[in-house]
Amino acid sequence: MSDRDQKQQFRRAGKAPDKGRGSGRRPVRRDRDANPDGPAILYGWHTVAAALANPQRQIRKLWVTENAARRLADDKIDTRVTPEIVRPSLIDQRLGPDAVHQGLLAEADPLPSPDLDMLEQQGIVLVLDQITDPHNVGAIMRSAAAFAVKAIVTTARHSPEATGVLAKSASGALEMVPLVTVQNLARALTGLNDQGFMTVGLDSQGSENLGAVALRQPLALVLGAEGKGLRQLTRETCSVVARLDMPGEIKSLNVSNAAVLALYIGAVRLGLMG
Repeated sequence: MSDRDQKQQFRRAGKAPDKGRGSGRRPVRRDRDANPDGPAILYGWHTVAAALANPQRQIRKLWVTENAARRLADDKIDTRVTPEIVRPSLIDQRLGPDAVHQGLLAEADPLPSPDLDMLEQQGIVLVLDQITDPHNVGAIMRSAAAFAVKAIVTTARHSPEATGVLAKSASGALEMVPLVTVQNLARALTGLNDQGFMTVGLDSQGSENLGAVALRQPLALVLGAEGKGLRQLTRETCSVVARLDMPGEIKSLNVSNAAVLALYIGAVRLGLMG
């Protein structure tokens, strides 16, 4: 592979292919961060260190600078593969000038995506309705890990790949929170309803404040894209649509901030805070 081809591979962030509508058979287990053009690209200290600590994550290649290699050795982190010592500029070339890689870059196999019916019947799951910004999804994953969320459900289309920017923004949470990828979100929500989940959509036009809703486990909190919010069919499939009331003049939050607030309210109301 030429250096030019390598650069294109590392910068590529294509969507997962659309498998089409199923025939009613059990969905095939899918790699959750599968990119048809290559492996998952992981960079940054927390992201790569968490991947190295995850026995389910198969590391293919590892590039480290001399400083990062010393830090890995000092922290007694098992690299699991023989790392290639490189100059920081080489990682810059592969990722682009804006990537904060801290001297670490890994190629890894995708993690498996569990089926929807494998979810635990307790705690909280998050459902993302076409949230496409990888920074937002990564931040949501980090908050999900902090609140011990059981899984995040997202769609194969109109969602970012679990690689690159998303993985960096998640700061290691990609290794901690299962990511369930579905083809049709409304059908997935119907499946969660059938499994006994209380599905609560979050929308500024919700009928009541989330803090006043009688929440129960298992709980699925459904978040929509900024600006567009929840799609109509998503709203109609949720068992409840609630809003997040704010006392100040600004009445809406960035979706990743809204996720934190909703998770805190849910965790407190369900008695999951300790």
